[in-house]
Amino acid sequence: MPRSLPAPRLLGAAAAFGLILAPAPPAHADSGSIAATTSVGVHNAYEKSAFPSFADALDSGAGLLEIDVWTDELIGKWRVNHDLIGQSNNCAGATDPDRLREGGDGDLRACLTDIRTWHETRPGHRPVVLKIEMKDGFHAAGGLGPAEFDTLVDATLGDAVYRPADLLGGRDTLDGAAAAGGWADRDALAGKVLIELIPGTVERQNPFDDLWTDEEYARHLRDLAQAGEAGRAAAFPAVLGAEAGDPRERYDDVGLRPWFVVFDGGASAYVGGGIDTSWYVENNYLLVMTGAHAVAPEIDPVSPGEDEAAARVAELAGAGATTVTSDWTGLPSVLSMVLPRG
Repeated sequence: MPRSLPAPRLLGAAAAFGLILAPAPPAHADSGSIAATTSVGVHNAYEKSAFPSFADALDSGAGLLEIDVWTDELIGKWRVNHDLIGQSNNCAGATDPDRLREGGDGDLRACLTDIRTWHETRPGHRPVVLKIEMKDGFHAAGGLGPAEFDTLVDATLGDAVYRPADLLGGRDTLDGAAAAGGWADRDALAGKVLIELIPGTVERQNPFDDLWTDEEYARHLRDLAQAGEAGRAAAFPAVLGAEAGDPRERYDDVGLRPWFVVFDGGASAYVGGGIDTSWYVENNYLLVMTGAHAVAPEIDPVSPGEDEAAARVAELAGAGATTVTSDWTGLPSVLSMVLPRG
């Protein structure tokens, strides 16, 4: 049956936090489990206004890069664009490293190809989370479903992907693997890309769509695992929307719940909305806090002072985030931060 996300919460009156001392650089925690550290990401990193090329986004030092994808069954492609019509982005689809900054407006294959080409020129690069918002969801009937998504990732990123099977490690569910401390250390994740999938804005507003990206991919992942083929799954489905308690209870199929170990929602709701984020920390779940600038007191969403942006990252790391995102594309020293979580 259709599911609805919790309504956006008003900004809380959380107090400002700041222990970053200028001019000393922020402390980094480059070792430790990916679930025990906090990195910084960029919202809609595929947009030309964010970075001239996707290679520039990859070179920024950010720990998470987000792209928006549409399943266009009319042309059989995965379009990368913010709006419903058109395809405008900074992905070149370059197989030659010297051409990573030439062209643009490619589809998802082009973006993934850029990542692979960049990856091959930088062995041992930092772990990168690729967050994909499926704007209108999967379209399996049109050949653009979870299985086809996996095939595309295999054909482009291949062994560069950190997969659910890597976390699973022979355990029965992702939840059990996370609870057992199965997440890899950051040094073991050098040169890897972890893909997070969230349902898109259009999909969530479509009254005729009762199978959103999160649930559809979780079913796919569970079914592969039960068939002994978990290694074919390329991505981690995320529970979208901040709410108190265990937000996986929204899924009527209780058998799906243990296949969600990534959670994603507004930072201001987590920090100012009365949510106990220690639950995420204690269970070793990945927690992406978006819109970091909007936590009270708000700071500039694009170009805050370096110290206040670093202080906000430290605040949200203390609140249990594993990734903090905003649009701070001009602050590479902040984008490259890695702090202890909690």
